[in-house]
Amino acid sequence: MGISREQALDCFNSDDLIGIGMEADAVRRRLHPDGVVSYGIDGRIDYGAASFETLWKQIHEVVELGGTGVVLRGGASGVRSLEWFEDLLRGIKERFPALWIHGLSAGEVLAAAEGSGLTLQDTISRLRDAGLNSIAGDDAEILDDAVQRQGARMNCSSAGWVRVHRAAHELGMQTTATMTFGGGETIEHRVNHLEVVRRLQEETGGFMAFTPVTFQPKSSGIQGFEEATAVEYLKTLAVSRMYLDNIVNVQSDLETQGLKVLQMGLRFGGNDVGSVTLENPGAPNGATEEQLRQVIRDAGFKPVQRDTLYRTMFLN
Repeated sequence: MGISREQALDCFNSDDLIGIGMEADAVRRRLHPDGVVSYGIDGRIDYGAASFETLWKQIHEVVELGGTGVVLRGGASGVRSLEWFEDLLRGIKERFPALWIHGLSAGEVLAAAEGSGLTLQDTISRLRDAGLNSIAGDDAEILDDAVQRQGARMNCSSAGWVRVHRAAHELGMQTTATMTFGGGETIEHRVNHLEVVRRLQEETGGFMAFTPVTFQPKSSGIQGFEEATAVEYLKTLAVSRMYLDNIVNVQSDLETQGLKVLQMGLRFGGNDVGSVTLENPGAPNGATEEQLRQVIRDAGFKPVQRDTLYRTMFLN
Protein backbone atom coordinates (compact mmCIF):
# COMPACT_ATOMS: atom_id res chain seq x y z
CA MET A 1 0.00 0.00 0.00
CA GLY A 2 1.34 3.40 -0.94
CA ILE A 3 1.59 6.39 1.34
CA SER A 4 -1.59 7.82 2.85
CA ARG A 5 -3.37 10.98 1.79
CA GLU A 6 -2.06 12.76 4.89
CA GLN A 7 1.51 11.66 4.14
CA ALA A 8 1.19 12.85 0.54
CA LEU A 9 -0.02 16.28 1.68
CA ASP A 10 2.83 16.45 4.19
CA CYS A 11 5.32 15.72 1.40
CA PHE A 12 3.85 18.44 -0.80
CA ASN A 13 4.16 20.91 2.07
CA SER A 14 7.67 19.81 3.03
CA ASP A 15 10.90 21.61 2.12
CA ASP A 16 12.89 18.36 2.36
CA LEU A 17 13.09 17.69 -1.37
CA ILE A 18 16.08 15.35 -1.07
CA GLY A 19 14.43 13.30 1.67
CA ILE A 20 11.25 12.95 -0.39
CA GLY A 21 13.32 11.92 -3.39
CA MET A 22 15.12 9.26 -1.38
CA GLU A 23 11.83 7.79 -0.17
CA ALA A 24 10.49 7.66 -3.74
CA ASP A 25 13.75 6.13 -4.94
CA ALA A 26 13.34 3.38 -2.36
CA VAL A 27 9.92 2.53 -3.82
CA ARG A 28 11.42 2.49 -7.32
CA ARG A 29 14.22 0.15 -6.18
CA ARG A 30 11.68 -2.18 -4.57
CA LEU A 31 9.64 -2.39 -7.76
CA HIS A 32 12.64 -2.36 -10.12
CA PRO A 33 15.54 -4.01 -8.28
CA ASP A 34 17.51 -4.80 -11.45
CA GLY A 35 18.80 -1.23 -11.90
CA VAL A 36 17.44 -0.64 -15.39
CA VAL A 37 15.58 2.34 -16.85
CA SER A 38 13.42 1.80 -19.91
CA TYR A 39 12.60 3.83 -22.99
CA GLY A 40 10.50 3.25 -26.08
CA ILE A 41 10.83 3.96 -29.78
CA ASP A 42 7.57 5.01 -31.34
CA GLY A 43 5.94 7.72 -33.39
CA ARG A 44 3.16 10.18 -32.66
CA ILE A 45 0.66 10.40 -35.44
CA ASP A 46 -1.76 13.34 -35.65
CA TYR A 47 -4.76 12.03 -37.54
CA GLY A 48 -6.57 15.39 -37.33
CA ALA A 49 -6.87 16.64 -40.88
CA ALA A 50 -4.63 14.16 -42.71
CA SER A 51 -5.86 11.72 -45.34
CA PHE A 52 -5.45 8.00 -44.75
CA GLU A 53 -2.78 7.90 -47.48
CA THR A 54 -0.77 10.59 -45.66
CA LEU A 55 -1.09 8.69 -42.40
CA TRP A 56 0.11 5.42 -43.99
CA LYS A 57 3.19 7.27 -45.28
CA GLN A 58 3.92 8.79 -41.87
CA ILE A 59 3.58 5.44 -40.14
CA HIS A 60 5.81 3.77 -42.75
CA GLU A 61 8.51 6.31 -41.90
CA VAL A 62 8.16 5.50 -38.19
CA VAL A 63 8.56 1.79 -38.89
CA GLU A 64 11.57 2.40 -41.14
CA LEU A 65 13.23 4.32 -38.28
CA GLY A 66 12.78 1.39 -35.90
CA GLY A 67 9.51 2.35 -34.25
CA THR A 68 7.63 -0.48 -32.56
CA GLY A 69 4.42 1.44 -32.01
CA VAL A 70 2.44 4.57 -32.80
CA VAL A 71 0.52 6.92 -30.57
CA LEU A 72 -2.60 8.25 -32.27
CA ARG A 73 -3.49 11.83 -31.41
CA GLY A 74 -6.42 13.85 -32.67
CA GLY A 75 -6.17 17.30 -34.13
CA ALA A 76 -8.50 20.25 -34.17
CA SER A 77 -10.89 18.83 -36.74
CA GLY A 78 -13.46 17.57 -34.26
CA VAL A 79 -14.62 14.19 -33.05
CA ARG A 80 -14.61 11.27 -35.48
CA SER A 81 -17.21 8.54 -35.71
CA LEU A 82 -16.67 4.99 -34.52
CA GLU A 83 -16.76 3.78 -38.13
CA TRP A 84 -14.06 6.28 -39.12
CA PHE A 85 -11.80 5.06 -36.31
CA GLU A 86 -12.43 1.45 -37.31
CA ASP A 87 -11.41 2.19 -40.91
CA LEU A 88 -8.27 3.95 -39.69
CA LEU A 89 -7.26 1.17 -37.31
CA ARG A 90 -7.91 -1.63 -39.80
CA GLY A 91 -5.93 0.23 -42.45
CA ILE A 92 -2.94 0.52 -40.12
CA LYS A 93 -3.06 -3.14 -39.09
CA GLU A 94 -3.42 -4.35 -42.67
CA ARG A 95 -0.24 -2.50 -43.64
CA PHE A 96 1.72 -2.86 -40.39
CA PRO A 97 0.37 -5.94 -38.57
CA ALA A 98 3.13 -6.03 -35.93
CA LEU A 99 2.79 -2.37 -34.96
CA TRP A 100 1.31 -1.58 -31.53
CA ILE A 101 -1.43 1.07 -31.73
CA HIS A 102 -1.87 3.21 -28.62
CA GLY A 103 -4.11 6.21 -28.38
CA LEU A 104 -7.53 7.82 -28.49
CA SER A 105 -8.69 9.84 -25.53
CA ALA A 106 -11.49 9.02 -23.10
CA GLY A 107 -13.45 11.90 -24.59
CA GLU A 108 -13.10 10.49 -28.10
CA VAL A 109 -14.18 7.03 -26.99
CA LEU A 110 -17.19 8.46 -25.14
CA ALA A 111 -18.18 10.53 -28.17
CA ALA A 112 -17.81 7.52 -30.46
CA ALA A 113 -20.02 5.46 -28.15
CA GLU A 114 -22.66 8.18 -27.99
CA GLY A 115 -22.61 8.72 -31.73
CA SER A 116 -22.97 5.03 -32.47
CA GLY A 117 -25.62 4.38 -29.83
CA LEU A 118 -23.52 1.57 -28.36
CA THR A 119 -22.38 0.90 -24.83
CA LEU A 120 -18.84 1.78 -23.84
CA GLN A 121 -17.94 -1.90 -23.67
CA ASP A 122 -19.26 -2.56 -27.17
CA THR A 123 -17.53 0.55 -28.54
CA ILE A 124 -14.17 -0.38 -27.04
CA SER A 125 -14.60 -3.98 -28.20
CA ARG A 126 -15.11 -2.79 -31.77
CA LEU A 127 -12.08 -0.50 -31.55
CA ARG A 128 -10.01 -3.36 -30.16
CA ASP A 129 -11.18 -5.74 -32.86
CA ALA A 130 -10.27 -3.14 -35.49
CA GLY A 131 -6.71 -2.90 -34.16
CA LEU A 132 -6.52 -0.58 -31.14
CA ASN A 133 -4.13 -2.23 -28.66
CA SER A 134 -4.25 0.17 -25.70
CA ILE A 135 -5.88 3.46 -24.71
CA ALA A 136 -3.95 6.60 -23.79
CA GLY A 137 -4.74 8.41 -20.56
CA ASP A 138 -3.00 11.68 -21.37
CA ASP A 139 -6.24 13.64 -21.30
CA ALA A 140 -6.79 13.07 -17.56
CA GLU A 141 -5.57 16.57 -16.61
CA ILE A 142 -6.71 16.76 -12.94
CA LEU A 143 -9.37 14.19 -12.03
CA ASP A 144 -11.39 16.56 -9.90
CA ASP A 145 -14.31 18.27 -11.59
CA ALA A 146 -13.92 21.36 -9.43
CA VAL A 147 -10.66 21.98 -11.28
CA GLN A 148 -12.14 21.12 -14.67
CA ARG A 149 -14.75 23.83 -14.24
CA GLN A 150 -11.97 26.32 -13.56
CA GLY A 151 -9.70 25.42 -16.44
CA ALA A 152 -11.93 23.39 -18.78
CA ARG A 153 -8.87 21.65 -20.24
CA MET A 154 -10.49 18.21 -20.26
CA ASN A 155 -13.12 17.19 -22.81
CA CYS A 156 -15.02 14.82 -20.50
CA SER A 157 -15.85 14.61 -16.81
CA SER A 158 -13.62 12.83 -14.31
CA ALA A 159 -16.28 10.14 -13.97
CA GLY A 160 -16.38 9.75 -17.75
CA TRP A 161 -12.60 9.31 -17.90
CA VAL A 162 -12.78 6.64 -15.21
CA ARG A 163 -15.67 4.88 -16.96
CA VAL A 164 -13.68 4.54 -20.18
CA HIS A 165 -10.58 3.18 -18.50
CA ARG A 166 -12.55 0.81 -16.26
CA ALA A 167 -14.42 -0.55 -19.27
CA ALA A 168 -11.17 -1.06 -21.18
CA HIS A 169 -9.58 -2.84 -18.22
CA GLU A 170 -12.61 -5.10 -17.82
CA LEU A 171 -12.16 -6.10 -21.47
CA GLY A 172 -8.53 -6.99 -20.83
CA MET A 173 -7.13 -3.87 -22.52
CA GLN A 174 -4.40 -2.00 -20.68
CA THR A 175 -4.23 1.78 -20.55
CA THR A 176 -2.01 4.56 -19.23
CA ALA A 177 -2.72 7.45 -16.87
CA THR A 178 -1.28 10.92 -16.48
CA MET A 179 -1.70 13.99 -14.29
CA THR A 180 -1.24 17.46 -15.74
CA PHE A 181 -0.51 19.77 -12.81
CA GLY A 182 0.36 23.42 -12.36
CA GLY A 183 -2.78 24.85 -13.96
CA GLY A 184 -4.42 26.39 -10.93
CA GLU A 185 -5.25 23.31 -8.88
CA THR A 186 -4.33 22.89 -5.21
CA ILE A 187 -2.17 20.13 -3.76
CA GLU A 188 -5.39 18.64 -2.37
CA HIS A 189 -6.69 18.39 -5.94
CA ARG A 190 -3.50 16.59 -6.96
CA VAL A 191 -3.91 14.06 -4.18
CA ASN A 192 -7.57 13.61 -5.16
CA HIS A 193 -6.35 12.77 -8.66
CA LEU A 194 -3.83 10.24 -7.38
CA GLU A 195 -6.49 8.65 -5.22
CA VAL A 196 -8.85 8.19 -8.17
CA VAL A 197 -6.08 6.48 -10.15
CA ARG A 198 -4.99 4.33 -7.20
CA ARG A 199 -8.52 3.11 -6.48
CA LEU A 200 -9.16 2.16 -10.10
CA GLN A 201 -5.84 0.33 -10.24
CA GLU A 202 -6.74 -1.56 -7.06
CA GLU A 203 -10.01 -2.55 -8.69
CA THR A 204 -8.76 -3.53 -12.15
CA GLY A 205 -4.95 -3.60 -12.31
CA GLY A 206 -5.21 -2.23 -15.84
CA PHE A 207 -2.83 0.75 -15.78
CA MET A 208 0.59 -0.09 -17.15
CA ALA A 209 2.16 3.31 -16.45
CA PHE A 210 1.60 6.71 -14.86
CA THR A 211 3.18 9.99 -15.96
CA PRO A 212 2.92 13.34 -14.14
CA VAL A 213 3.47 16.28 -16.49
CA THR A 214 3.52 20.03 -16.00
CA PHE A 215 0.84 22.24 -17.51
CA GLN A 216 2.30 24.28 -20.40
CA PRO A 217 0.66 27.73 -20.39
CA LYS A 218 2.33 28.91 -23.59
CA SER A 219 1.37 25.95 -25.75
CA SER A 220 -2.13 25.74 -24.27
CA GLY A 221 -3.01 29.36 -24.92
CA ILE A 222 -4.46 29.60 -21.41
CA GLN A 223 -3.19 32.67 -19.58
CA GLY A 224 -2.68 33.42 -15.91
CA PHE A 225 -0.45 30.52 -14.88
CA GLU A 226 3.29 30.24 -14.32
CA GLU A 227 4.81 26.96 -15.43
CA ALA A 228 5.66 24.67 -12.52
CA THR A 229 9.30 24.76 -11.42
CA ALA A 230 11.69 21.82 -11.64
CA VAL A 231 11.52 21.49 -7.86
CA GLU A 232 7.73 21.26 -7.97
CA TYR A 233 7.93 18.73 -10.79
CA LEU A 234 10.40 16.49 -8.94
CA LYS A 235 8.36 16.63 -5.74
CA THR A 236 5.16 15.73 -7.60
CA LEU A 237 6.94 12.90 -9.43
CA ALA A 238 8.21 11.54 -6.11
CA VAL A 239 4.83 11.77 -4.40
CA SER A 240 3.22 10.04 -7.39
CA ARG A 241 5.71 7.18 -7.14
CA MET A 242 5.07 6.73 -3.42
CA TYR A 243 1.28 7.04 -3.68
CA LEU A 244 0.87 4.78 -6.71
CA ASP A 245 3.00 1.84 -5.69
CA ASN A 246 0.34 -0.40 -7.27
CA ILE A 247 1.34 0.89 -10.73
CA VAL A 248 4.66 -0.66 -11.73
CA ASN A 249 5.93 2.04 -14.09
CA VAL A 250 6.20 5.77 -13.43
CA GLN A 251 7.65 7.89 -16.20
CA SER A 252 10.01 10.84 -15.86
CA ASP A 253 8.75 13.22 -18.52
CA LEU A 254 11.03 14.31 -21.34
CA GLU A 255 8.54 16.41 -23.27
CA THR A 256 7.89 19.03 -20.59
CA GLN A 257 11.13 18.79 -18.59
CA GLY A 258 14.04 18.28 -20.97
CA LEU A 259 17.00 15.96 -20.52
CA LYS A 260 18.52 17.44 -17.34
CA VAL A 261 15.40 17.37 -15.17
CA LEU A 262 14.42 14.07 -16.79
CA GLN A 263 17.67 12.59 -15.53
CA MET A 264 17.12 13.91 -12.00
CA GLY A 265 13.67 12.35 -12.09
CA LEU A 266 15.29 8.91 -12.25
CA ARG A 267 16.36 9.46 -8.62
CA PHE A 268 12.90 10.75 -7.66
CA GLY A 269 10.97 7.59 -8.49
CA GLY A 270 10.99 7.45 -12.29
CA ASN A 271 11.94 4.17 -13.96
CA ASP A 272 11.17 5.15 -17.55
CA VAL A 273 12.13 8.11 -19.75
CA GLY A 274 9.40 7.97 -22.36
CA SER A 275 10.08 7.57 -26.04
CA VAL A 276 12.58 8.64 -28.64
CA THR A 277 11.19 11.49 -30.71
CA LEU A 278 11.25 9.87 -34.14
CA GLU A 279 9.34 12.63 -35.89
CA ASN A 280 11.65 15.49 -34.87
CA PRO A 281 14.59 14.70 -32.54
CA GLY A 282 15.77 18.30 -32.81
CA ALA A 283 12.52 19.70 -31.42
CA PRO A 284 12.52 21.44 -28.03
CA ASN A 285 12.94 18.74 -25.38
CA GLY A 286 13.26 16.07 -28.06
CA ALA A 287 15.99 13.45 -27.89
CA THR A 288 17.68 10.77 -29.94
CA GLU A 289 18.00 7.19 -28.75
CA GLU A 290 21.69 7.69 -27.99
CA GLN A 291 20.96 10.81 -25.92
CA LEU A 292 18.41 8.92 -23.83
CA ARG A 293 20.78 5.98 -23.36
CA GLN A 294 23.56 8.32 -22.25
CA VAL A 295 21.30 10.15 -19.79
CA ILE A 296 20.27 6.81 -18.29
CA ARG A 297 23.85 5.56 -18.00
CA ASP A 298 25.07 8.80 -16.46
CA ALA A 299 22.36 8.50 -13.81
CA GLY A 300 23.77 5.10 -12.84
CA PHE A 301 21.30 2.81 -14.58
CA LYS A 302 21.30 0.36 -17.48
CA PRO A 303 19.20 1.49 -20.47
CA VAL A 304 16.71 -1.02 -21.83
CA GLN A 305 14.43 -0.61 -24.82
CA ARG A 306 10.82 -1.61 -24.19
CA ASP A 307 7.64 -1.89 -26.16
CA THR A 308 4.41 -0.08 -25.34
CA LEU A 309 3.51 -2.72 -22.74
CA TYR A 310 6.84 -2.10 -20.97
CA ARG A 311 8.16 -5.52 -21.93
CA THR A 312 11.95 -5.67 -22.19
CA MET A 313 13.30 -5.91 -25.72
CA PHE A 314 17.06 -5.74 -25.24
CA LEU A 315 19.73 -4.06 -23.15
CA ASN A 316 21.93 -1.34 -24.67
